[in-house]
Amino acid sequence: MDFCQVFFLLLVMARGGLFQQTQVCSKTVVNTCSDCIRSGPFCVWCKQLNFTNTEKDEVTRCDTRDKLTEKGCDQNEIIFPVNSQSIVKENPLSESFEQQEPVQLSPQEISLKLRPGIAETFTVSFKRVQGYPVDLYYLMDLSNSMKDDLDNVKGLGKDLLTALNSITQHAQIGFGAFVDKTVLPYTNTNEKKLQRPCDDDSQQCQAVFGYRHVLNMTASEGEFKRKVTEQFISGNLDSPEGSLDAMMQAAVCEDMIGWRNSSTRLIVLTTDAGFHMAGDGKLAGILEPNDEQCHLSRNLYTKSTLMDYPSVGQLAMQLEKKNIQPIFAVTEEVVGVYEQLSKMIPKSEVGVLSKDSKNVVQLIQSAYNRLSSKVTLTHESLPNNVRVVYTPRCDYAGSAGENEGVCDNVREGQKIFFDVSVTADSCIKNTSFTIRALGIKDTLTVTLSSNCECECKDTDSSAHSHCNFQGRVNCGTCSCNDGFVGQFCNCSVGKKDESSLRALCKGESGVECEGRGDCVCGRCNCHQIEGKRSYYGKFCQCDDGHCEKFQNKLCGGHGRCKCGKCECDDGYEGSACHCKVSEDGCFKFNNTVCYGRGKCKCNRCKCLEGYQPPHCKTCLGCPNTCLTKLACIECLSFQSGPFAVAKNCSAACINMTVTMVDQFTTSNKECNQRDSEGCRIKFQLFQLVGEDSYRAEVLKVKECPEPPNIVAIIGASIAAVALIGLLFLILIKLIFYMKDLKQWKEFEKEKKKSVWTKADNPLFLDATTTVTNPTFTGE
Repeated sequence: MDFCQVFFLLLVMARGGLFQQTQVCSKTVVNTCSDCIRSGPFCVWCKQLNFTNTEKDEVTRCDTRDKLTEKGCDQNEIIFPVNSQSIVKENPLSESFEQQEPVQLSPQEISLKLRPGIAETFTVSFKRVQGYPVDLYYLMDLSNSMKDDLDNVKGLGKDLLTALNSITQHAQIGFGAFVDKTVLPYTNTNEKKLQRPCDDDSQQCQAVFGYRHVLNMTASEGEFKRKVTEQFISGNLDSPEGSLDAMMQAAVCEDMIGWRNSSTRLIVLTTDAGFHMAGDGKLAGILEPNDEQCHLSRNLYTKSTLMDYPSVGQLAMQLEKKNIQPIFAVTEEVVGVYEQLSKMIPKSEVGVLSKDSKNVVQLIQSAYNRLSSKVTLTHESLPNNVRVVYTPRCDYAGSAGENEGVCDNVREGQKIFFDVSVTADSCIKNTSFTIRALGIKDTLTVTLSSNCECECKDTDSSAHSHCNFQGRVNCGTCSCNDGFVGQFCNCSVGKKDESSLRALCKGESGVECEGRGDCVCGRCNCHQIEGKRSYYGKFCQCDDGHCEKFQNKLCGGHGRCKCGKCECDDGYEGSACHCKVSEDGCFKFNNTVCYGRGKCKCNRCKCLEGYQPPHCKTCLGCPNTCLTKLACIECLSFQSGPFAVAKNCSAACINMTVTMVDQFTTSNKECNQRDSEGCRIKFQLFQLVGEDSYRAEVLKVKECPEPPNIVAIIGASIAAVALIGLLFLILIKLIFYMKDLKQWKEFEKEKKKSVWTKADNPLFLDATTTVTNPTFTGE
């Protein structure tokens, strides 16, 4: 590297501010020179052969310049891509308006090739052209309250053009008027009121309208006066007007208004009322958003009743896009509203209009001087991961900023400069953005590309001895032929086996050697830093530099970092060795700490599950001890229960002692449980030191139920059976009785229906012989 190259490199580093920062190369996964360059702005690559060996991985080629030099890399073998710039188009600034397309901003096109993280600075110059054309569009509120103002404006043509001609010989003026949307609740929609909205019958009045373009841009004073004289006051209902509708159409209808390509474009809005904005159209049932398109037909805005008002953001974007600078000439009552609006619209001014608009010429002239003397350099939307900082160089310069640069009190013919610094935070593809001065047509197109590749210019493309004649050298490293792998292509594998060989270098994460080493013949060769092996383990998963810190010290300064975990010195403990070994803060009871239900860590009790700090004395969410200890209570107190049957009472209840009492000695919680024999046992439990150690006080007498009376039960059973049998018989008898009664009633019913005749029976014959007993006396 010759002296000129070194000098250029130092110049680039100084302009990028690299000397003011600590130079660190933070490497992650680095296998090639391009990987190194992408790792950070201070990373450089050593392409020197034999710079590495089997004890030094290829990643050691990537570091800062100073560290590579310390490791023995020749300065001439260090690769450090730098920023570059080339001016594609640079027309000189115009001295005056003598040509059709004067130049006020230079250069017009520049190409940058950026190293990620390093700023590239170039200079933009600007000069206001003397006599630059001015197009002024006078946009007037013609609601009834502006009657006096209209009368004065009709005679302003000469004064306005005189004022503009004092600025430039190429001045033009146009005229437009607005009221509001011709629908309720903004306007009275009665047919007569639509045609004549004025209350005074003697007053000349025109039909209501939203926005009307009256006069194209002209340099004729007479034409302006004639067209304005034809205008009359109209009217509406509410106070806010359709100002934003009118400004939007005046901005986007360029051809119909007559805006010139090379001119300073001004819209002068005069009104004494506020304005409707996006969303207000809902009051009239107008829901379609403003589309920011031109809708003028026969000089009238045709979408006034069909499309909502534009938002302030939409209007500001179109005004900036069309290079139009608005001047709000408003009455004192609403000046505060328009000052807030001006803050949201770049390159705009507000002036206080007198009651009758007599001061409008002076107001416009003052506002124009303020607008034209303030130069604001800014950009349109930037590509992702690109930053721009503007540093103005002028007599009255604002501070450097990322969004814009500002110079104030700039005179005609005065040349000013802006230093523009562009930084790409990552590698980007070919892209571009535009820089412009607000209100000026001239633009600067900045084309960007990345400088993320290494141009090593390796002359020998054949097999190289450095690669065991099984590969070629690329930026100092070996690019192996098919079937060979390894740092020096010294590992021969079949094409089919290479993927399985690399699979042996992948751990649980699936990343080869965890991104911290090179897979050489199926084994991880871990990366080193500063000559010491910083990663180790089968998959390079361990390192001794990423353990927990305390007070910004690794392992609190009282331990060693081992594979991501701290091994503390004697007398220290904790995940970061941040506390001394001590039990002073852990409550002691019967020569135990934490009631035997936890461990003392960092001088605090770390309790078993359920037991509560600070001393692990109580347990929340633990099982019901009255129920769980019942079997031991029954066994130890009354030699009954499941443990007594299995004859393992002492073994099962080794951590419990029982005392039989006539009554409880304390008011502790009382347990009342039913044992295996159905008797109720009353006892109290006292937890001793330890997780499952208890002392119990048990009442000597169990509450058992009285045995059943067998005789009474049998007698009652027999009586119940007899009673049931008797009831059964009565039921059967009742059923038969009801059946017989039903049949008798049916017989009686049929009997009543029978008819008996008194005629003689034809089968009966009278006696033919009568015999008298002589002995019968008749008594």
